[in-house]
Amino acid sequence: MSNAILNFHVVTLFPELIHSYCQTSIIGRGVKAGKLSVQAYNPRDFATDSYHKVDDTPYGGGAGMVLKPEPFYACVESIERPANSPVILMTPQGVTFKQKRAEQLSQESHVTFICGHYEGFDERIRALATDQISLGDFVLTGGELPALTIIDAVGRLIPGVLGKMISLSHESFNDGLLEGPHYTKPAEFRGMMVPDILRSGDHALIARYRRQEQLRVTFLRRPDLLDKADLLLDEQDKKYLRKLQDEL
Repeated sequence: MSNAILNFHVVTLFPELIHSYCQTSIIGRGVKAGKLSVQAYNPRDFATDSYHKVDDTPYGGGAGMVLKPEPFYACVESIERPANSPVILMTPQGVTFKQKRAEQLSQESHVTFICGHYEGFDERIRALATDQISLGDFVLTGGELPALTIIDAVGRLIPGVLGKMISLSHESFNDGLLEGPHYTKPAEFRGMMVPDILRSGDHALIARYRRQEQLRVTFLRRPDLLDKADLLLDEQDKKYLRKLQDEL
């Protein structure tokens, strides 16, 4: 997949939201470099009535409007993509998105997103999806922001998009831990100093310091991750964690 382009397809009632974001920053750079493609498709273009209606009142009564299945099916089925490529429905009922899923999706050539809006979508629209994904236990007004979040998380993993790929190996979650702190010039700012060890030039000590900072930050902010990362921790890591526990 290193020489291939990753094609994102987004089914949305607000394609301008997708286009405006994906023309900027890292994702925009990936698009310009020919590493990524992002296309948005509006189900309104596939509605058959003169008003291009994509929603209707819910059966059984209730507040709000429900997205109709017909224009969404026609829209998704119009997209040129491999038949077995992922189709992701953005929904609070989905599986919580994790870095591992981002890495899996980065190996695909096509990824399609279905973004809901309003009160919700007709239940039959779920049958279009191969995956249902959520960003967490909260509700947004639509699926566009979650879809863009996943596009960003996946797109930056494609070789040539981020630039220096070596930096990816030190990011949060790549080894089950959070990322440690970073510093740049000046060495002193308002009484806050860059740790001396980072200016020592001793690369072995710096590497160990950074590893310990990863462990410290994870221990303090996301201790739940340490249980999952236990098999990746060496004896030095475990010794340092025991020291942290004793200190607290």
